Amino acid sequence: MAGGDKVALVTGSTSGIGEAVVRRLVPEGYRVVVNSVKSVDAGEKLVAELGSEVAHYIQGDVAVLDDAQRLVRETIDRFGRLDVLVNNAGTTQVIPHADLETATAEVFRRLYDVNVIGAWQLIVAAMPHLRETSGCVVNVSSLAGVRPQGSSIPYAVSKAALNHMTRLLANVVGPEVRVNAVAPGLVDTPWTADWSDVREFVKGMAPLGRSGQPDDVAELVLAQIRSRYVTGEIWLVDGGLQLR
Repeated sequence: MAGGDKVALVTGSTSGIGEAVVRRLVPEGYRVVVNSVKSVDAGEKLVAELGSEVAHYIQGDVAVLDDAQRLVRETIDRFGRLDVLVNNAGTTQVIPHADLETATAEVFRRLYDVNVIGAWQLIVAAMPHLRETSGCVVNVSSLAGVRPQGSSIPYAVSKAALNHMTRLLANVVGPEVRVNAVAPGLVDTPWTADWSDVREFVKGMAPLGRSGQPDDVAELVLAQIRSRYVTGEIWLVDGGLQLR
């Protein structure tokens, strides 16, 4: 499979939404960098399937500044440019919203380190290269950052912060760089495989009558990459769940 001129770095991309984004970008002519913290075998297997001429795997934790900077640096070293940064790496802890004591400051810090600070560190490191290519950033947020719901209050607050950061950045890095976000509802990924009660709730409540698939989100990520006159937007991908 021949690679194109454009290059995308997709964090947290060895499974679920991130993998779906990678698989959508390659046929569009992108060379892609695949990333994860732990699932090295899955990352290397995905790259072998796609072909080393169009895909490259880098292990790294976006919450660690040195790793975040190295991800961008190795992307440039490997492919020579960067056009798209997709901040998909994220984490959560399931805590009932009424259980205030369990939602400790440590939980907040751990989730913020990945979901907010990690994205920030990647954006700052990538920005000079994105300016050169008139590139874009797509942050993978959550419906929980828009509506008062989600796997825990710390998670929802971290995604609300990511949404606001998206708008703040879009306001200052244009016209060279666009910054947008997608905000999925429940998506069937390895992360949510055992969330059967939530899945049944979504199936019964959402107008489209099902939970999302990774490719549903990847399609909107690709649309934001293509949409040259859109910036600072948070696109919901939830089957209409927010309506109810």
